[in-house]
Amino acid sequence: MNVNSICVQGGYTPGNGEPRQIPIVQSTTFKYNTSEDMGKLFDLEASGYFYTRLQNPTNDYVAAKIAQLEGGTAAMLTSSGQAANFFAMFNICESGDHIVASSSIYGGTFNLIAVTMKRMGIDVTFVNPDATEEELNAAFQENTKLMFGETIANPALTVLDIEKYARVAHAHGVPLIVDNTFATPVNCRPIEWGADIVTHSTTKYMDGHGAAVGGAIVDGGKFDWMAHKDKYPGLTTPDDSYHGVTYVERFGNEGAFITKCTVQLMRDLGSIQSPQNAFITNLGLESLHVRMKRHCENGLAIAEYLSKHEKVAYVNYCSLPGDKYHELAKKYLPNGSCGVVSFGLKGGREAASTFMKNLKMGAIETHVADARTCCLNPASSTHRQLTDEQLIEAGVPAELIRISIGLEDKEDLIADIEQALASC
Repeated sequence: MNVNSICVQGGYTPGNGEPRQIPIVQSTTFKYNTSEDMGKLFDLEASGYFYTRLQNPTNDYVAAKIAQLEGGTAAMLTSSGQAANFFAMFNICESGDHIVASSSIYGGTFNLIAVTMKRMGIDVTFVNPDATEEELNAAFQENTKLMFGETIANPALTVLDIEKYARVAHAHGVPLIVDNTFATPVNCRPIEWGADIVTHSTTKYMDGHGAAVGGAIVDGGKFDWMAHKDKYPGLTTPDDSYHGVTYVERFGNEGAFITKCTVQLMRDLGSIQSPQNAFITNLGLESLHVRMKRHCENGLAIAEYLSKHEKVAYVNYCSLPGDKYHELAKKYLPNGSCGVVSFGLKGGREAASTFMKNLKMGAIETHVADARTCCLNPASSTHRQLTDEQLIEAGVPAELIRISIGLEDKEDLIADIEQALASC
């Protein structure tokens, strides 16, 4: 099916007399007639459900839809996008390993890799998103286990050259993990460009209504783990905690990664998504293809308006002609990028603060990718502890405003922005 149809009907096909909408299986446990029946599940010899921390039918329906949307072979849901990124990386990393990651990524993910995972003994080298292949190659070490980036970075809005990053990663025998939250599979499918694993904060556009926190991991099923057997013993050698099962031998390249991530990490760390949240996420997915078109249309209209305003110093939006990443956007995001626009005011921090106070339709929130327009000045909120010099180093200078354009009428949004700018 086309992506548009998958959004509506993917992941779940009801049988005769079964519910048309996916059922919410709000149960922690599942009954079996014999211990032997349940034992087969624990030995990974049969498929089924015994405890929602590991698997739940509602979650599986939604994960299957997201896998289908991304063109992957298997997927799982997590409690948040942050959990999805951690699980995706930690599933193939351990103490003593190394990661190569783009420096232009969500601040929470940057901190996860640079601070928390470093405390776990996993080192990282951050690279400029625009680095040459030679510079990227130089970042790799013998113990490098993966490469990581974001299709459209939050909040810098840089565009990842997925083919280049995949080519470099594969030359070193490691998978490329791409966070595709902002683009969504409606506008970009990283697996088609060489990425091996895709992650999402489903909290953003996939839900799209600020109602359900969640995350997802999708495996492209193409990375040959056995070809790099010594690098990934967790997938290619027997797992003593599951009666000596070797994941790649039992489940193939198509299912080994997600199976291990479920039966090891979800079992031990428990960052599950509730069935209720999965149900809400699916409601969002059913209109994702329609909403993304409107988000992109509104985003481009706002970016064009801001780029011509005398009080605006610069605009970052890759679908805008003249943007630094416009050529990459034409390649990877030909149908549109997202609804998030960032811009700087010539009046600096004071002007940004005044603008925010006078905005009426755009709510001041830390959230993005919502049906409702929301706005943030990092210097006065999430990054307020930094000096102006540190803000520049972090890529969020004092005058920067990030606005996530919603589904409202673009003329109303422009009028609201115009009156707010008039006060600056």
